[in-house]
Amino acid sequence: MPTLDLAMPTALFLVALVGLLLSKRVENRLTETVEQKEFKTRDIFMLVAFILIVVSVIAYTAIVNPGGVFENALLVFFMGSYTTLLFTFSYIFSNTTKTRVQLLSAGFGVAAIIAGVISLLDPLGDAYTIYRIAAFFILATFCFSVVIFEQKKSTPEKSRWYMAAQPPALFLLLFIFFNVIYSGTTQVWNPVLLDVFGFTFAILIIIYLSSLFTWKTVCLFAGLLTIMDIILVFTGPMVTAANTFTDLGLPVLVYLPNFPILLKETGGILFRGLGLGDYFFAGILAVQTYNKFGKKTAVMAVVAMAVSFGIWEAFLPEITKFFDIGGFPATVCIITGWIPIVAYKLLATRRKPVPSSSATPPPAEVPKEPRLPMQQ
Repeated sequence: MPTLDLAMPTALFLVALVGLLLSKRVENRLTETVEQKEFKTRDIFMLVAFILIVVSVIAYTAIVNPGGVFENALLVFFMGSYTTLLFTFSYIFSNTTKTRVQLLSAGFGVAAIIAGVISLLDPLGDAYTIYRIAAFFILATFCFSVVIFEQKKSTPEKSRWYMAAQPPALFLLLFIFFNVIYSGTTQVWNPVLLDVFGFTFAILIIIYLSSLFTWKTVCLFAGLLTIMDIILVFTGPMVTAANTFTDLGLPVLVYLPNFPILLKETGGILFRGLGLGDYFFAGILAVQTYNKFGKKTAVMAVVAMAVSFGIWEAFLPEITKFFDIGGFPATVCIITGWIPIVAYKLLATRRKPVPSSSATPPPAEVPKEPRLPMQQ
């Protein structure tokens, strides 16, 4: 019996749509700051091969040596990547007005104070409470110092490192003190903060990487990634790698409660998960569809991908039970909604009549100069 879920398809629709609209809005700013490059066919093959190797290695080490050195190295690697991504985007867009910098800094300062204050609550208390409070209050002091500094110093609009450092600093403190070394009785990081940063990184990755693709390379990437995803899911490594990321608390997957609310047979609310790579996959398909066919077709493609995903997801329990697998390749759910829209648009474009050359009016004759009478 199909189980309706509106939460995850809606999230997929919103992330892909926001990533599409923002990528077109900030495209010029990114090209001015970051060196513009495009993936070639060879790069696509290398990228898919790299994903295949990484997922396989993560799955193998998780089985052979769970909780070993490799998982710690993986944690450090992804945290470094996320921090760099946050700092890069923040730095690119930090050359804004003084008022905006002050408002953003005050916002991060308030967020740090809230995180420090709630650490005083008994359910969140642990051996690191005093260090957690001190760290967040130090960050808040830095943020409010930026507000005062911007008020006293009249500087032109330029990139500000002290503005760009605030988002990654807040992210690191939240991840470390509410996930890595957290032992309180109430969960804070998963799923609330995990989902917040998961959605954030999904949109940033769409914006940052979508310009590297062309129509040709995105079609090749879509085909190769879907085939690879099917193989890795049905053979097991993708599911094992996803569980490893979940255990580490990395914002690589987004977990949302099924809506309408459903209860699991073992008790508790049913949650569904979707990886950031799948959000990115839908986002780059939407962006390149925009570049190829325009905004209207791109929005139609986003709607179709979300609807297709929702239909597949409704029958997911029966599918996974039939194939005896722990998950299902979400790229299949997404691409089966994208292909019909693109196919229809390509056929409509080919059937569009082209004006024949015979219908072109003949060129107007150049008027001749009047002949003057000969003078004798």
